[in-house]
Amino acid sequence: MSFAVLTDTSGNLLNKEIRDYGLQVIPFTYIYDGESHTCLDTDSFDAEDFYARIKRGLQVTTSQISPQQYMDFFEPYVKAGQDVIYVAMSSGISGSCNSARIGAQMLKEEYPDRIVAVIDTRGAALGEGIIALRAAELRDLDVPTAAAVEILEEHVEKMFNVFTVDDLMHLRRGGRLSNLSAIMGTVLNIKPLLKGNEEGKIVAFGKLRGRKKSIEALGAIYDKLAVNPEEQIVGVVHAACREDADYLIELLNRSRPPKQILLADYEPVTGCHVGPGALALFFESEEGVRSYGNEGITGGLKEAMKVGENALKGVTGSETFKKTSKLVSENARKALETARKARENAVRVGGSAAATLSEKLRELREKDNK
Repeated sequence: MSFAVLTDTSGNLLNKEIRDYGLQVIPFTYIYDGESHTCLDTDSFDAEDFYARIKRGLQVTTSQISPQQYMDFFEPYVKAGQDVIYVAMSSGISGSCNSARIGAQMLKEEYPDRIVAVIDTRGAALGEGIIALRAAELRDLDVPTAAAVEILEEHVEKMFNVFTVDDLMHLRRGGRLSNLSAIMGTVLNIKPLLKGNEEGKIVAFGKLRGRKKSIEALGAIYDKLAVNPEEQIVGVVHAACREDADYLIELLNRSRPPKQILLADYEPVTGCHVGPGALALFFESEEGVRSYGNEGITGGLKEAMKVGENALKGVTGSETFKKTSKLVSENARKALETARKARENAVRVGGSAAATLSEKLRELREKDNK
């Protein structure tokens, strides 16, 4: 093996994926009733009970992993002569990614010939976990460590993390919503649409009246933004709302079914921050997709969502749904076109460094095709 693939429990992978892909996992800690807990065994996690207790008022806090813990986690692999790629939760919502970098740097001083790379997925749950699976695939193809890191960074740019919640109280309490003022006053059954932005922070970019419409909006966004879904592993994660997750999966499969859908309960550390009823979708689009929905880029996804309030009433074959999908698609096209222009400008400004990276990625693709 060219490198070991490590990740954490925030990646929300089930025991089967962890075993099948040969991953090593470090657990996050969550605390309630004065006791610390971890959840390495996802198969035994009782999500229904956990989120029911939160609904009844259970207060759950979390703690990040220290640099020393990361150093102890990484060291056996580098000591045995392996490089390490650690796939981390977003630095935009947790300090653990930075702790991992510190731990990696500490090891670098002792093992200068080894690579310990930390991939900031700028995501969580299966937005992180799917990147870890991709890392394992590259390892099994004997892709060199440095090349694999470049490829994974490219996948991070394309991974869209989008979700809706039943109650913003949990994100607000944990300080993990970056633009709370954008959706203040969400009453009368108004449900927010949230995403991981360019920095991996959670931001709101739209709101709809009614749970069903918010789920249908997730389906419409996937339908217009997913690139080559027949080749993708797509993730759906929920916090004790299995029927809603099943409905979302039905929408995904109607017109553009993906290669595979991973369905999972939100593990407790991420789940306690998004709260009971959270429903998330993770898929790959084009580079720049994280800017989708930004003010001034798409012309405001909020306008599309307003149309959606009236349009998303019937099945996805209805004329109203088609009109809404067309509007969402147009906004998506504008967002991605703006992102492409920004990247082109960045290449001109950044000069040789950006051009060199582009050349390396092109060489890797050519090798893959041979």
